[in-house]
Amino acid sequence: MIPYTANTLKAELNSRGWRLTPQREKILHVFQNLPRGDHLSAEELQHALEERGEPISLSTIYRSVKLMARMGILRELELAEGHKHYELHRPHPHHHHHMVCVQCNKTVEFNNDSILKQSLRQVEKEGFQLIDCQLTVTTICPEALRMGWPSGLPSNWACTRVISEDR
Repeated sequence: MIPYTANTLKAELNSRGWRLTPQREKILHVFQNLPRGDHLSAEELQHALEERGEPISLSTIYRSVKLMARMGILRELELAEGHKHYELHRPHPHHHHHMVCVQCNKTVEFNNDSILKQSLRQVEKEGFQLIDCQLTVTTICPEALRMGWPSGLPSNWACTRVISEDR
């Protein structure tokens, strides 16, 4: 996998019959400058673009991130909030997986080369080409367990384990 710049994205899009629109270039730029470990939903991406003075409609954002995920530029993640998040797809050794608490949505990234190696073996066996390999482990965080999850949690309970990489 190559690191995407505006020029490589333009070449890839052109080879598939699409154009590099200003909106797609702005979306790529946001993800290129996103701190490692951060993920954005389409709505969060729209908000980040608006803060930069570059408003893009939500429907354009949805179409663009879906296209960029199909191309392997972005990773589409199913986290705990019930909607997709996206991050820049970085090649190995930055390949990672996610543990997500279903109670507080805390997301922890982790590396595990054996998951990738097993996936590569299976892909090669079937004659496919690997684009992405991700495992999302659905969990309950230690704080929710200590508080008596599931029945012992008060209805207004909020996890105190708020970390900047939470989404």
